[in-house]
Amino acid sequence: MKALFLTALTAALTLINSPAQGASSPAYQALPAQNLELRQARWFDGQGWRQGTLFVQDGVFSAQRPARVDRVMHLQGRFLSPPLAEAHNHNLQFLRGFQQNGPRYLHEGVFYAAMLAGDPEGVAPLRALAGRPDSPDVLFASAVITSSYGHPIGMALADQPPPPEPPVRYEDVADKSVLVADSPEEVERKWPLVLRSQTDWVKLILSYHERPDLIANPKLKGYLGMRADTAAAVVRLAHASGLRVSAHVDSIADFGAALQAGVDQIAHLPGYYPHHGNRIEDYLLSPELAAEAARRGVEVITTTAVSHLFQPKPELLARIQNVQKINLRLLRQAGVKLLVGSDHFAATGLAEYRNLASLQVFDAAELLKLATVDTPRALFPKRRLGCFEPGCEASFLVLKTDPLRDKEAFGQVQLRVKQGHVLQALPAKN
Repeated sequence: MKALFLTALTAALTLINSPAQGASSPAYQALPAQNLELRQARWFDGQGWRQGTLFVQDGVFSAQRPARVDRVMHLQGRFLSPPLAEAHNHNLQFLRGFQQNGPRYLHEGVFYAAMLAGDPEGVAPLRALAGRPDSPDVLFASAVITSSYGHPIGMALADQPPPPEPPVRYEDVADKSVLVADSPEEVERKWPLVLRSQTDWVKLILSYHERPDLIANPKLKGYLGMRADTAAAVVRLAHASGLRVSAHVDSIADFGAALQAGVDQIAHLPGYYPHHGNRIEDYLLSPELAAEAARRGVEVITTTAVSHLFQPKPELLARIQNVQKINLRLLRQAGVKLLVGSDHFAATGLAEYRNLASLQVFDAAELLKLATVDTPRALFPKRRLGCFEPGCEASFLVLKTDPLRDKEAFGQVQLRVKQGHVLQALPAKN
């Protein structure tokens, strides 16, 4: 089966392999887990730095010094940060991408990730590769539901293989790589396919659903989304099956429809790029929508860095960033739970963290908490992540400089530890 998002991912691989993207990340091996004593450490507690000695035993932090200490580290005041997270990407959801990009995630200190549109066949072999000491921990949305004219079908069909390979047809994609439903009744009928996919959660596609006139444009076939009533049916069935739902949205009307449908997560901050003749200012959220998102406890993924993939001219980019700042401030003030995620095929959550820092909406400690505490815990709510208290997973980065003062601190990771395993860079292959 052809991998989902073939065109976009092919382009992404080109970008990732370019020197400008810094893609020559080393592979890492995980040394056997050790009991550690971390002396003269400074660790992030969600607000600032605490100082002292930390102990690691059996992969978690311990209140007491282990009876057997395998290694004593004299950190001399270096900074211990929890690992970063990536709440929205696609570059680990197929085998080649996982093999090529997994080391980069570790190198950049991104230990936790969510891939939001993998096809079931492509994701199946990755589940055994993810979540190991030497690989990022990854959630996969392998049940993606759209309409017969919806995204991402257009992307999957756009990149046709050269002869003599057979062309990729709609029938090769529909209800295989992506599920198609044009009505609530069709969702009901096809729900067994969702359960069969063994997905970690469900993703639905809303894209300018308030513009039915767009459906008549043949150039947009495969690039739109489902009706609002169909989205509501997806959420109802998913929740009945114990599955959470993430919604791709584009317009402000999509954002509102996703809230009314009862989704758990909105995968895009509106305003990453204007489409269909819209002004970028048409993507400004209202206080009422922000308050409703907060009331419902809906997570919103930031995805500000993805705007750069569209290569907007400087004047438009400035307007895009202004809309992003306004929307982020509005959601933040309303108490909406924000997650750090880039949706940037050629990057990781580190790119989103840096882009958010450049927007200057959050103070340094608040942003670091979003990226290293709130987002990992939202992805893996049953685990004790982003903390250094007894019982928390002993996963952390040792940084040379203070990330609250130095925006490039994550470019100087001196040590990576995952659940008590020190990650050691392997020599480059000639």
